[in-house]
Amino acid sequence: MTTNNPLASLSEAGVSIWLDDLSRDRINSGNLAELIRDYHVTGVTTNPTIFAGALAGGRAYDDQVRELAARGASVDAAVKELTTTDVRNACDLFRDIYHATDGIDGRVSIEVDPGLAHDSEATAAEALDLWKTVDRPNLLVKIPATKAGLPAITRTLAEGVSVNVTLIFSTERYREVMDAFVSGLEQAKQRGHDVTQIHSVASFFVSRVDTEVDKRIDALDGAAAESARSARGAAAIANARLAYAAYQEVFTSDRWQELATAGARPQRPLWASTGMKDPNYRDTLYVEDLVVAGTVNTMPEKTLYATAEHGSINGDKVTGTADAAEKVFATLRQAGIDVADVFRVLEDEGVQKFEKSWAELQTTVREQLAESQR
Repeated sequence: MTTNNPLASLSEAGVSIWLDDLSRDRINSGNLAELIRDYHVTGVTTNPTIFAGALAGGRAYDDQVRELAARGASVDAAVKELTTTDVRNACDLFRDIYHATDGIDGRVSIEVDPGLAHDSEATAAEALDLWKTVDRPNLLVKIPATKAGLPAITRTLAEGVSVNVTLIFSTERYREVMDAFVSGLEQAKQRGHDVTQIHSVASFFVSRVDTEVDKRIDALDGAAAESARSARGAAAIANARLAYAAYQEVFTSDRWQELATAGARPQRPLWASTGMKDPNYRDTLYVEDLVVAGTVNTMPEKTLYATAEHGSINGDKVTGTADAAEKVFATLRQAGIDVADVFRVLEDEGVQKFEKSWAELQTTVREQLAESQR
């Protein structure tokens, strides 16, 4: 890697590059440190699927599993210790970046149990517990942007805890997320918390929108199919660009300016699910076409390396694009595609996928604990 590469250009354009993956092997082997040093990686996001794969994929956790088994730890307690250990160690790796960027970057995310996605009180309680357990200032606790998640986001921020809001698909829900964020900071300020130390990102999912919309376009026929053809492969980028326009509106409002005067930081948009799922599209599409300063792009390793090798970063591709983005969705609606239903399906599927991964993670840990006790 040279300093003159697409990832350097992306960073210089004001986009924070985070890795959407974490494992003990990645930490212990020095790979994560290498990505920080050579690939401009300034943060990490995790989710239940990532941890399920990490625990099932190697022997790096064996010593800790044996120690947990000897203590008679329950499956849930073991899952918590195994995952928070990785996150704590990753936070320590990013400590210098955290300090150098005044807390903007150097962040590591851990998600609450997705089974709590529809229980506000339980979600908020677990978020606070994870914050205390990891005990690192550069942690972000991930809370899903379900209807029940919104009050949990506000409650968690009001306690001074930094939050990564995940599973956002629609601009309508995103506006609710931003309102929950601002409300949380207002309450934190009233309670005497230092709002300059409370950070948040809003993870707006990208690729899954194209996957679902393209599937619906392909199911059309006749005139409807013809009219919708131009929107194939365009909905995800358009959706993210509309989200950014909403972000600009909220964080220039009079309500926000009161908090900004007190030193509060805006909730940065984070482009998530940026790995390309359709081989017919450019594998770096969701990086190149979402360049705008003040955002985060969290990439799977494959997308990170692809961007480093052949990405083309050509400045801001988002600011001022809302009108063109609206036309994409007008085209979809005219063709008879229920856009609101697209987002409902994606949110439900997102929660279900993470619940399934969480169950797989529990099963893996249960089996490993039993093996250690033989």
